[in-house]
Amino acid sequence: MFADAYDITKSFTRPVVISTRMYDNKVDCGCGAFLVLNKDGWIVTVAHLLNSYAVYQQNLKEIAELEEKKLRIQNDGSLNLKQKQSKLRKLKPNQKWIKNHSFWWGNDNLKLKDVIIIGEADLAIGRLESFNPESIKNYPILKNPRNLRLGTSLCKLGYPFHNISATYDETLNSFRLQPGAIPIPRFPMEGIYTRNLIIGKSKSGKVDIKFLETSTPGLRGQSGGPIFDKYGNVWAIQSHTRHLPLGFSPKLMRNNKEIEENQFINVGMGVHPETLVNLLVENKIEFSLSDS
Repeated sequence: MFADAYDITKSFTRPVVISTRMYDNKVDCGCGAFLVLNKDGWIVTVAHLLNSYAVYQQNLKEIAELEEKKLRIQNDGSLNLKQKQSKLRKLKPNQKWIKNHSFWWGNDNLKLKDVIIIGEADLAIGRLESFNPESIKNYPILKNPRNLRLGTSLCKLGYPFHNISATYDETLNSFRLQPGAIPIPRFPMEGIYTRNLIIGKSKSGKVDIKFLETSTPGLRGQSGGPIFDKYGNVWAIQSHTRHLPLGFSPKLMRNNKEIEENQFINVGMGVHPETLVNLLVENKIEFSLSDS
């Protein structure tokens, strides 16, 4: 059902790799997705993929404060060597502070600028600097929010089930993705449109915050990717997964002990097209909308 739609959406769906190096020099990588909206390089993704950058900015301040404290102790002429060493030992850094950070927007030469975030809607838009419009075969058509039918079969697209690792090159002051990290394979998964979740207004009061629910969960690596119909129209941006209790708890034996297993259904939540369209209109960003 979604083969033709997959061919359409894969053109404008791209991976973003988030690389971080901690204070203890451990390097971690995560992956999500984004959609290129137009020839000017405007993209949409989910806000939580950008959260680590805010943490990084805060951690840099904390690292700088720690180094300043060390310097003051070392330069304190009223302390002898033993006293200095004692005070320095008490300054313990957080080994999980992020000291290096990078986004890889599907290409080595792209950087994200003019970022606008609505955190409560888990929505972010921005513009790719040095973007080549010829790199996209076709741009997305957003589903008209006035014409959504419950029970419609939809498909998610993103980049789960792929191991991405990197190292940090001190000489170049940059991350290096390990062999086999790219290209990152896509993974489509279907489900049906089940319900809406209405949160309320954005902090600015200008955008209604809604989520669209699907009967299947979003997978790690699909966040920020499209939820689309059989025609390739984008209905939502995959945000997160909710775990809804089914209300029964079967009993089973484990290690000769009877326990209860709570049962849940995992459903996917995507940023509703009404929320996305309103944000794009408010910021005068060009996009295409379906006729129906």
